[in-house]
Amino acid sequence: MKFCPKCGTLLVQKRKLFGCPKCNYTEKGKVKIVTTEKFTRTEGAGVLKEKESIVMPTIGIDCPKCENEEAYFYTAQTRAGDEAETQFFNCTKCHHRWRKYT
Repeated sequence: MKFCPKCGTLLVQKRKLFGCPKCNYTEKGKVKIVTTEKFTRTEGAGVLKEKESIVMPTIGIDCPKCENEEAYFYTAQTRAGDEAETQFFNCTKCHHRWRKYT
């Protein structure tokens, strides 16, 4: 990569010349663009397990099975478009699933 000696902006190709889009500096010749990337292996990186990868929001609601006061939730349209959505809940403690029609 080559930068403008006047203002420091990255030179871009303008037909056969390379120029600065900011101050109109031009330069003949080729501009060589080289990129490198270095990867390192870090200890502790691994595969996520299914139980660790839950990213649903939580809500304060009583579980009908274990009476826990927190559950994951999501909504989905399960009936006709003019009817309300169905709310689905999944207990954070015992993983019991239930739904609520609104």
